Amino acid sequence: MPTREQKEQSLQELRKLFRTAKVAVMTDYRGLNVAAITRLRRKVAATGGQFKVAKNTLSAIAAREAGLEGLEEYLSGPVGIVFGLTDPVGPAKALQEFVREFKTLEIKGGAIEGRVVDAQAVRELAECPPREVLYARVLGGMQGPMYGLVNVLQGTVRSLVYVLEAVRRAREEAPA
Repeated sequence: MPTREQKEQSLQELRKLFRTAKVAVMTDYRGLNVAAITRLRRKVAATGGQFKVAKNTLSAIAAREAGLEGLEEYLSGPVGIVFGLTDPVGPAKALQEFVREFKTLEIKGGAIEGRVVDAQAVRELAECPPREVLYARVLGGMQGPMYGLVNVLQGTVRSLVYVLEAVRRAREEAPA
């Protein structure tokens, strides 16, 4: 049984994870063997996340102290928590892929950037493209009109140059 100091250290670590994570997803990992959990940990870690199993009471206290009221309802039974530390989409996507492979793993709910959400919202997050792709789409949408304006302005200047060139040729060809 963990000592009080170990529990306090675990609580501190969980509190820090809940405060800094972009996403925290509660999962029911019943039915997964050690090898499958190890694969899940590696898959989540590859996306900048972390899979953690802790006592539900410690997780509930840490979540409450981190300002995530309502997360306690997802902390019953064997719960593993996937924390996305840099990007909310990557770990959620990795978890969703793992759920498709291992039907016994269940997403219960979680928190996305400080908001407590249900399992459906986590699944929808997993379907989103990564943040970099979204930034690229927004940037492309902003650049499109600018490129159009540049083309219109260049076309006008180009037409003026063609007209001036035609006038010059006409004057050269006209008898003096």
